[in-house]
Amino acid sequence: MAGRAPASSSSSSAAPEFGIEGEEEFLYGAGSGWVEPRASCDHLASLSPDPLHIPIPDTPCSRCDHPDENWLCLCCKEVLCSRFVNKHMLHHYQQTNHCLALSFSDLSVWCFACDAYLDAEVISQLRPVHETAYILKFGEPPPFRAMEMRSTEESP
Repeated sequence: MAGRAPASSSSSSAAPEFGIEGEEEFLYGAGSGWVEPRASCDHLASLSPDPLHIPIPDTPCSRCDHPDENWLCLCCKEVLCSRFVNKHMLHHYQQTNHCLALSFSDLSVWCFACDAYLDAEVISQLRPVHETAYILKFGEPPPFRAMEMRSTEESP
């Protein structure tokens, strides 16, 4: 072992060391990909007046027939593909200013005008369409996180 250099303590493969605050920043900070959905949006007036009658989640894009990564326009109910496919939902927003969309992949709601995800379980105007999409996708009602939060807040 003579002639061998001692091991360096600063290896690039070593796990980073964090304090509690640093650990939370690593897990939930901007670099983690974690996104906190908004609990309000100024564009909800553009929602379709009938949020319960929507296409089924495996509906293909109305422009290119692509079967995956599709979004439902919550203003006119057209189903269009994501920016990861042919960007038809993005083009739809740019052409019509219909800014609210629900992803059939993960049932998230996006507002193009706010450039943000919206919390469909907390925003009461979004809850009916989110619940309907959930039932169509999974065959059962969603768990009610928002209801649980409200009942805890109301308890003395």
